[in-house]
Amino acid sequence: MIQLHNICKTYVLNGRRKVVAKNISATFPERSSVALLGRNGAGKSSLLQMISGTMSPDSGQIVSAGSISWPVGFAGSFHGDLTGLQNVRFIGRIYGVDTDELVESVQDFAEIGQHFDLPVRSYSSGMRSRLAFGVSMAIDFDTYLVDEVTSVGDAAFKEKSLRVFQDRMTKRSAIVVSHAIEMLKNMCQHGAVLEDGTLTYYDDLEEALKHHLDIIRQARSK
Repeated sequence: MIQLHNICKTYVLNGRRKVVAKNISATFPERSSVALLGRNGAGKSSLLQMISGTMSPDSGQIVSAGSISWPVGFAGSFHGDLTGLQNVRFIGRIYGVDTDELVESVQDFAEIGQHFDLPVRSYSSGMRSRLAFGVSMAIDFDTYLVDEVTSVGDAAFKEKSLRVFQDRMTKRSAIVVSHAIEMLKNMCQHGAVLEDGTLTYYDDLEEALKHHLDIIRQARSK
């Protein structure tokens, strides 16, 4: 279970303020998948990063009863001067898992060949995402944070990624960001809509989707 208590976050870009979280309070239940919905730029990725701990809110508190992944597919925590292999071993030591098993699993899953032994700074964004997704899925978390899991790699890799992720979700929780509505219907039971810094949680995913689509229609009609 993850609880958000009065989370606030504001960016200042070129002298303009952008509020992505305005006193957000919500509870994400255990052993359930929640679709995090919102327009582009609403702050969904920022909210995931705050929940994961890779970004700090301006104020408020996030409480978790179990372990939380970094946003799946997010490669920002890799050290660019280290190889993929060295990064994976380092992450394995941080999380206390068998590094040899982790390396074997990630190398097989990521399918980046000889690049695994090259510095991460030489990787394309796609290779970074493959490596990040492979590490995320190879470590057992209580809650997985997913930011556009289907955007990683080619069609075959996307299918493999989704299959592995769905297998994880039979035993774990997830907060999922995606524009693929049908995929969200297959993966999630609940929904939450982020708009103008406010998060509205729904036990019924269909209600959340209706709210989200209404916002999009209203924005297009202006």
